[in-house]
Amino acid sequence: MAKRKTSKFDAAQVITNDLIKIIERGVLPWRKPWRGGSAMTPLRHSGEAYQGVNNFLLTIKTMMAGYASPFWMTFNQAKELGACVRKGETSSLVVYYGTAERSDDDLDNDTNVYRFMKSYRVFNADQIDGLDAKYHPSEPDEGVSYTPCEPIPHMQDFFDAIGGNVCFTGRDAYYMPAVDRIYMPEISLFNTPQNFYSVWCHEYAHWTKARHRLNRDFGHARFGNTAYAREEIVAEITSVLVGQMLGFTAHTLELNASYLDNWLNVLRADKTAIFKHAADAQKACDYLVAASQAGQATTLPQAA
Repeated sequence: MAKRKTSKFDAAQVITNDLIKIIERGVLPWRKPWRGGSAMTPLRHSGEAYQGVNNFLLTIKTMMAGYASPFWMTFNQAKELGACVRKGETSSLVVYYGTAERSDDDLDNDTNVYRFMKSYRVFNADQIDGLDAKYHPSEPDEGVSYTPCEPIPHMQDFFDAIGGNVCFTGRDAYYMPAVDRIYMPEISLFNTPQNFYSVWCHEYAHWTKARHRLNRDFGHARFGNTAYAREEIVAEITSVLVGQMLGFTAHTLELNASYLDNWLNVLRADKTAIFKHAADAQKACDYLVAASQAGQATTLPQAA
């Protein structure tokens, strides 16, 4: 009797299906208020920060499970540290990209190098017994609070230093490519100052797509089409990544059923979409950080 072919594990499809299930619930876990008012960037056991899609995926897992530790590691890494994953704990899937040489038989390609994606499973430090105390850092000061409608200095400084053309007027937030300008409501119209900065970050993410910046183009965008949805995914994840550094969660003025349906249409049609757009978001985040740092450097008082 012929052996039945075992289907190959498809990490991209599994991750995309899980994300679709989460979005279908209508409440996005990465929009929950950060513990203690500041976010935790997911970290490898070495302390190195995850980036791109792995950052986003592990942020979701952290928020859904309520983990207090930012550290993640494989079963064997925990074992090497003299610790042990608790029985019954569920791992989380992350991915990595690599390159390899094609075989001599593959003559249809112009290059002999190709990229591949592999997956592996990790556990949060909260799922592991016997780890050193450094893997369970103390929580940020939960007494931190900000005055409604008042700027938060470190957040305000970050966005002011980027130097984009921003007009504070009206009740809508949007980026207008034709004039390369961001329109934002005044901070007094937001429930919290954190929401104000998150929406501002969302629009600044769109600002990075300009041809003379990151030159990101998914085609003509209008509400409801694929190009619009793809750009919104990039802006949302960018807000997650920047928010981890500054202390706000992703927030827009237009989260509704139609907005989420646009996301779902893209994810259902393309199992690689979340990986592509998380990479785009990481580039946007890096661009905004670099622009802010450059802007702040030019405003520092010069030494005599």
